[in-house]
Amino acid sequence: MNNPIKKIVIAGGGTAGWMTAALLKKVLQHSVDIELVESEEIGIIGVGEATIPPIQTFNSFLGLNEPEFLRESKATLKLAIRFENWKKIGEQYYHTFGAPGANLGFSPFQHYWLRGLQEGINTSLWDYDLNYLCCETQVFSKFDTPDPLYQVPYAYHLDSGLYGRYLRRLSEAAGVKRIEGKIAHVKLDSSSGNVTSLVMQSGAEISGDLFVDCTGMRGLLIQDALQTGYEDWKHWLPCDRALAVPSERLAQTLPYTRSIARSAGWQWRIPLTHRNGNGLVYSSTHMSDDEAANILLNNLESKPLADPKAIKFRTGRTQQQWNKNVVAVGLSSGFLEPLESTSIHLIQSAVVRLLKLFPHQSITQTQIDAYNQESKIEYETVRDFIILHYYLNERDDTEFWRELQYMDVPERLSNKIQLFRETGSIFSDHLDIFHDSSWLQVMIGQGIMPQDYHPSAKVPSLDQLRATLSQIAAAKRRPLSQLLKHDDFLQQYAGASRG
Repeated sequence: MNNPIKKIVIAGGGTAGWMTAALLKKVLQHSVDIELVESEEIGIIGVGEATIPPIQTFNSFLGLNEPEFLRESKATLKLAIRFENWKKIGEQYYHTFGAPGANLGFSPFQHYWLRGLQEGINTSLWDYDLNYLCCETQVFSKFDTPDPLYQVPYAYHLDSGLYGRYLRRLSEAAGVKRIEGKIAHVKLDSSSGNVTSLVMQSGAEISGDLFVDCTGMRGLLIQDALQTGYEDWKHWLPCDRALAVPSERLAQTLPYTRSIARSAGWQWRIPLTHRNGNGLVYSSTHMSDDEAANILLNNLESKPLADPKAIKFRTGRTQQQWNKNVVAVGLSSGFLEPLESTSIHLIQSAVVRLLKLFPHQSITQTQIDAYNQESKIEYETVRDFIILHYYLNERDDTEFWRELQYMDVPERLSNKIQLFRETGSIFSDHLDIFHDSSWLQVMIGQGIMPQDYHPSAKVPSLDQLRATLSQIAAAKRRPLSQLLKHDDFLQQYAGASRG
């Protein structure tokens, strides 16, 4: 029996709700009615202020004007994350959005670089990375060239609250209906168990055919109503608390996120055009809330603009991201700490996946199973990439870091590390949002030096290899003197005001 999807109800606003509404409306337009229920009284988490490059695809598909988006979201550009104190105290490395080196044939660039190290050509992997060089010199410009040598992939640092409000205006103008109020009760069908309506505190009922749960970690539909169940990953990722605080912006805007490892967690610093975003992710087993607040506030680079906001979380994922006629998007689907800026991307990919499998005529178990299988793999690959940073630390200053070095990591991650350690090779995994260059940079940055390299890297003579590596490094540096300072670019391109 067909039960066509005529009306979608999105429970919850914020970044997750309005990204969902904007994309569903853009694709489905007038074929489906879309209503979003939210309350101005309910706050949002708002820690996802850093993104990864696929957000450009999302914004472009919606038809957003990039300069306008930058102004509306108080956004700056993000070329990388700089990890400080993660391997050892006092050491740092970058995970950039670029790919070090250039295509030299059969084998990836790192094999030629590894041979060069063994032959006495002592260069850093990042000497061949234009994103890194732009970070170090704090410059950027958009390149109008198809040459991959000069590609500088970028994402954004943005105010997620402002981004959500920007998308709300656009969505309402496109026909999304917004309903103000708090949800008091979720009504279920007695035979199917499906959600039939949301009962508001006002007594009004909002019915629908498909419901999207964007109620954050509360999970009012997916957990409270449907009792879907949750898979806890604390044994791999023990941090369970965060403090977030805004501070005055700095005079110079860095084009990268800073991730600074502390005694039992890590601190983020994210530059926006009107303020800085700061926070501390930590393990309550290893650090008290008062100690965490002291560490955060004593390590700000500018004056705080508010008191720290406390956030409790449980790392893991809902066991079914799509259950019956409810799809969980955003924090209702799971929580992964923002170490690699994946929270906004996981919203994007969840909605794209829903559209690809959209149940136009009726919801089938086949669609649900396919959606959940892909969601599971995606969450697990992100989880493993985050575990990688913790597991490969070499710190011995606190019990927190020592314990992490001896945990039993997922088999997929263990195999990936071992393969790279033995051969210098990295194999891509299906649905892994992180490219090989990302895994390469973090594994090298965290101290893994492969024992071997591919034999094809032996084909060039030593003189040829030295000349090639030198030419690539020089080519990567060539445009730097012609690029604008990050703040100057933002001002010229977007008219982004400071303060």
